[in-house]
Amino acid sequence: MVVAAVFSYVVLGAGFFTTQTAQATINTGVSQASSSLEVVGNVMGVAIAATPTRLTYVNVSVATTAGGTPMDLSQMVVSYTDNRGGRNPNVELNSGGLGIQSCIWTHEGDTNVLVYDSIADWDVHWCVAQRINDLNPGAENNLLEPTEIWVLSIAMPPSATVNTKFNLNFQPAVGAVLPISRTIPGAFSKVQVLY
Repeated sequence: MVVAAVFSYVVLGAGFFTTQTAQATINTGVSQASSSLEVVGNVMGVAIAATPTRLTYVNVSVATTAGGTPMDLSQMVVSYTDNRGGRNPNVELNSGGLGIQSCIWTHEGDTNVLVYDSIADWDVHWCVAQRINDLNPGAENNLLEPTEIWVLSIAMPPSATVNTKFNLNFQPAVGAVLPISRTIPGAFSKVQVLY
């Protein structure tokens, strides 16, 4: 009788442990799946030169997916590739961090314009250009929260010329990668929707 009781206790204990492990695995999976980004609206290309020969930067509006949890975008890795040999596995966050002021540069007397003209410049920055539905206005933080939309500006390389197909990948610290593939049109305007 004692042996049977000990044996059943061991079996039940192992079952409870297995159940708890499975529950933790499911909770982790749900947490990571619900922490994904999604594109909100169009991806916009901006070419600021008087007679543009390439895109200067792209604006991508992102939000958390429905039911998602807040995401720390300062930990996000942004990568870029295109069909003309442009490649950067880690486009760095602007040194100013995720504050909107980090997206303000001056070029030829123009302010509030994100501009990169040299090959050395394009591959080192992305920034937050705008926060929509900001839950903490005036107190900028690194968390993209549910109901917020952040407009991310990503500088483009010299290879971002007409008819170029490019890929941007946004990899948050937790959650799935958000891949974006677009083709630059055959002619430039200052601002254009990219499909």
